[in-house]
Amino acid sequence: MSARPLVLVVSPGDETYRGYCLEQVAAAYDVVLLTGTEPSWEKPFIVDHTVVDLSDPAALLAAGRALAERHDLAGVVTWDEWHLVPTARLARTLGLPSPSVEVMRACRNKATARTLFARHGVPSAASMRARTLLEAGLATMTLGLPAVIKPAAFAGSIGVIRVDEPEELPAAFAFAWAGASRSREDTGVLVEEYLDGPEVSVECVTHRGVTTEVAVTRKRLGPAPYFDETGHTVDAADPLLPQVAPVAAAAVKAVGITDGVQHVELRLVDGRPRLIEVNARIGGDMIGHLVRLATGINLPRAAADIACGRAPDLTPTRSAAAGIRMLYPDASGTLTARHVNEPFAAHTPWLRQVQWIREIGDQLVLPPGGDLFTARAGFYIVTGRTTSEVTERLDLAADEITVTTRADR
Repeated sequence: MSARPLVLVVSPGDETYRGYCLEQVAAAYDVVLLTGTEPSWEKPFIVDHTVVDLSDPAALLAAGRALAERHDLAGVVTWDEWHLVPTARLARTLGLPSPSVEVMRACRNKATARTLFARHGVPSAASMRARTLLEAGLATMTLGLPAVIKPAAFAGSIGVIRVDEPEELPAAFAFAWAGASRSREDTGVLVEEYLDGPEVSVECVTHRGVTTEVAVTRKRLGPAPYFDETGHTVDAADPLLPQVAPVAAAAVKAVGITDGVQHVELRLVDGRPRLIEVNARIGGDMIGHLVRLATGINLPRAAADIACGRAPDLTPTRSAAAGIRMLYPDASGTLTARHVNEPFAAHTPWLRQVQWIREIGDQLVLPPGGDLFTARAGFYIVTGRTTSEVTERLDLAADEITVTTRADR
């Protein structure tokens, strides 16, 4: 019998983007899984698993109870946006540490979060619900243009679009509505004030009501009117962190989170932070990995520690910078070539990873017809001493990596 505590991970995600999370948790805990498919890459990191329809809350709850009967679980954790609510429900049912279901629902629903931000004086964006194109038009008359139209409860910038002129509204509303219709929780659409300024996120860890702002992530966005995130940089010594940290902590408190890891998104408008949303999980796009490369702080381990009622170790062990850039084609089509200059990669130690996620012959579809799941061919990660050095290296590496598509007829 292992002397290590046992944690249940709900929906480990895919190996490419979330494999590091499971690996880092398994370094300190024995892990059992609730997963939607038979484990493959996960096998070295787990001691047991159950395959279940993760989209069925009742089935997920029953499967979690069955695992709890077989194992003495210390906690339940997920880093999957889509399963925050059922994971909280499962943990509470098993009597294990967890935020409440209501708090997780508030984080998942952008309209609810906006209301809570306003109630607690957290600077955010004015927002209105719109069930029809007419209501969306009336909302833009109230809020003004440019405006943002988005699903009330989705993620990954899917269905999020900026409207600059009234004639753009019908197509934009249809785009947002299509994204919203994919949500299992709320298929509503929001019209919001456009926050004009650079976008960042604050990676936070909250334990027993005290939030520690671990790092700030600077975003790189694709072309307007969409909000696809095409890259991120994390610098342990980023001077922006003290400026945005108090607002991020206030937002976490406003939505009612007392424990867990949060990815808090905001924009700097005239140099002042304004909230976009609080995500009650580790940031996607390898941000947790960047945080560890830059600071040494292990966010997946912290998430597991808190889920098991333990205080996380948030002591930085290094001071550096790291960045990721997503690989997109210039145009939608069939992927015909993906290539990295091998001599460059072999002799460049700061190029930490080049990861392909699509195969030759796959279709790559950019917005508006596609989204981040259909558009990306892969990504690469670099490290350096500062943000400026990392940005310079990301640009340098971009010239050594090729993604080519053929337009489909």
